[in-house]
Amino acid sequence: MSMASMFDAAKKVYADLGVDVEAAFNRLDQIPISLHCWQGDDVAGFENSTALDGGLAVTGNYPGRARNADELRADLEKTLSLIPGKKRLNLHSIYAETDGRPVKRNELEPKHFARWMDWAKENGLGLDFNPSYFSHPMMKDGLTLSSPDAGVRKFWVEHGIACRAIAEAFGRKLRSTCITNFWVPDGFKDTPFDRLAPRERLADSLDKIFSVECNPRYNRDAVECKLFGIGAESCTVGSHEFYMGYAMKNGKLLCLDAGHFHPTEVISDKITSTLLYFDEILLHVSRGVRWDSDHVVTMTEELRAIAEEIVRHNYDKRVHIGLDYFDASINRVMAWTIGARNMSKALLMALTEPAAILKKAEKSGDKGSRLAWMEEAKTLPFAAVWEEYCTRNNVPGMAWIDEVKTYEKDVLSKRS
Repeated sequence: MSMASMFDAAKKVYADLGVDVEAAFNRLDQIPISLHCWQGDDVAGFENSTALDGGLAVTGNYPGRARNADELRADLEKTLSLIPGKKRLNLHSIYAETDGRPVKRNELEPKHFARWMDWAKENGLGLDFNPSYFSHPMMKDGLTLSSPDAGVRKFWVEHGIACRAIAEAFGRKLRSTCITNFWVPDGFKDTPFDRLAPRERLADSLDKIFSVECNPRYNRDAVECKLFGIGAESCTVGSHEFYMGYAMKNGKLLCLDAGHFHPTEVISDKITSTLLYFDEILLHVSRGVRWDSDHVVTMTEELRAIAEEIVRHNYDKRVHIGLDYFDASINRVMAWTIGARNMSKALLMALTEPAAILKKAEKSGDKGSRLAWMEEAKTLPFAAVWEEYCTRNNVPGMAWIDEVKTYEKDVLSKRS
């Protein structure tokens, strides 16, 4: 049976359950997924200033890492050609292009991202952004915006202000609102006596950054919490409670990262709770494994649950989806593509749930039927539907793996 025939048969199976596959395709076409640039070069960036720190670690030395912006953009173009649906790109400030001249992070300007903006426009992408509060000599004793040193705080406040100006330029140039996410790794390896003072300093520093006006049409700010990090095991200044309160008080987006909570916590359960009180939130979709937070996104129960929460409650326009992981132990283009395709697949799975049947069972109190249909939905003929969606988006189905291996042979293997 041809794939087209398999799709026609699958489409009928879904239709018999009240699912309009064509409507699912159309809706998925409007949900952007923001790819993270740092998977392609192991969060190295182009400063060449210092080794990774601030709770970040990349393991593996698989050959073919992008060594400059042109190589990174080439790898991104290959990755984007393998992912169906609407995409964006998420940049960190360390990916500035300064033509070999050192530029301090607090002196970065939109001109240092001009090539990224031009490239994004050529490829029909919106850009998102992140200040980089890690891997820098001005991170003193594991602290940046919460440092007791006023000079350190001033430097990082200026960095945040500079990054928001860059993000605003992204939004204006590309006519697509840039989401600028603030993740600050400040914390303590051992138990501090005073947890309040550093949190007061962090709040004050953020207030100073956000006191500079940005046009919300072009830039929206998000703040991201974390349970702990390497070197910050006993106390993370920017905890979940800190940022949830700060974001709510100051009208910022709250960023929930799937790898930033206790291993028994899931962000899928937090989406409906937070959106009772926030207009919008940002997600960093990752895969936590025990204490680590940034493994390649796979088709886990949690990934499906995240997508289901977004779709079931019509949060398409209120939840911004970004990816955040980095793996240097495998082909980096493959890692990018696996995670992004899985996010898109999970959304399509959620969009093709027999929602009417499930709602009816739940409303009538028939919990057995609800559970039964949830389980039956897991083995519906989804593969043919996914292949059709890929075909309509002019990207390969399962053949994408061979394309990446060819790209590795022709391009990546030639990098030293």
